[in-house]
Amino acid sequence: MDSRNGAGRAFIGSFTSAGGRGVTAAAVDQETGALTVLGATDAVPDPSYLVLGRGRGPGGSVLYAVSETEQGAAAAFDITHDVPRPIGAAQPVDGDSPTHLALAGGRLVTANYGSGSVTVLPVLEDGSLGAAAGVLRHEGSGPDTGRQEGPHAHQVLPDPSGNWVLSVDLGTDSVRICALDPHTGVLRLHGETALRPGTGPRHLAFHPEGAHAYVLNELEPTVTVCRWDAAAGVLEPLGETSVLPGEATGGSTGASYPSEVVVAHDGRFLWVANRGHDSISVLGLDAAGEKVSLVTTVSCGGHWPRDLALDPTGRRLYAANERSGNVAWFTVDPETGIPGQEGSLEAPAASCVIFA
Repeated sequence: MDSRNGAGRAFIGSFTSAGGRGVTAAAVDQETGALTVLGATDAVPDPSYLVLGRGRGPGGSVLYAVSETEQGAAAAFDITHDVPRPIGAAQPVDGDSPTHLALAGGRLVTANYGSGSVTVLPVLEDGSLGAAAGVLRHEGSGPDTGRQEGPHAHQVLPDPSGNWVLSVDLGTDSVRICALDPHTGVLRLHGETALRPGTGPRHLAFHPEGAHAYVLNELEPTVTVCRWDAAAGVLEPLGETSVLPGEATGGSTGASYPSEVVVAHDGRFLWVANRGHDSISVLGLDAAGEKVSLVTTVSCGGHWPRDLALDPTGRRLYAANERSGNVAWFTVDPETGIPGQEGSLEAPAASCVIFA
């Protein structure tokens, strides 16, 4: 394996304020899925979420990270070496505590949890970032006064058609659908889908066929199945399913806070990471992608799984366990969808894992 190119590598984000290494590059054993650390950089504080894009420099791939701080920033990294190297300066996002980012329309978009806003930054020729081109500020609140006193944009992502940008807001119990102006990079609000009050939507994932989406709720351990009309830009809730068995809500704290939802490449399963319950839920999908049923839960291989990722082959799941400081990997049974743990890598304050 050539550790100096994009193949067979993973990148782990972490909270430097809690002892994390920053952005860690790791080699991925293609036979076993095992991770081996290649190098790390703490050039940007608290790079909690990462995304890969394309640049025009050597190697072609660029890694982008949010800096989940009160000031809020986004940064680009050259990943043609074992230790990621910053490309240009980190750029302020004009928002507080960005928790997520995505590439859309040749630009980088961040979800800013603290300020309840979404920011668009231009991506320059060399893959570096320019100054913020626009900020869309959410408005509203929810019934949980401790967590929903105002808007809290938690995730932003393009839809499969590439025509829309969706932002999931925990504070307003809603998902906003926006159009990105191809010339100015400004986001225009197209519509807003209200979800059940108090559920606290956190992340969303699309079915591979693109006609359905699954919104994972943090304040209640459920997933909301939605129909997605890409032509009209309309998200329609169809129903909710619990991601935990029976009356289970969590571990010794008595609460569970789901963090991430992942859809199988063939559209047969959903997997959900549950903080507190410290588990991965396995949910089955019907052929249409509209009906979801809980199959079982398994241990996440650590404590407080903040992120869950499927590798490019679709055969393995990786859980970034923040409080136990490790990334655990699992082989997925292709018939049942149930993951079995195969190993673990020490990764202090791990918050995200992605694959090149």
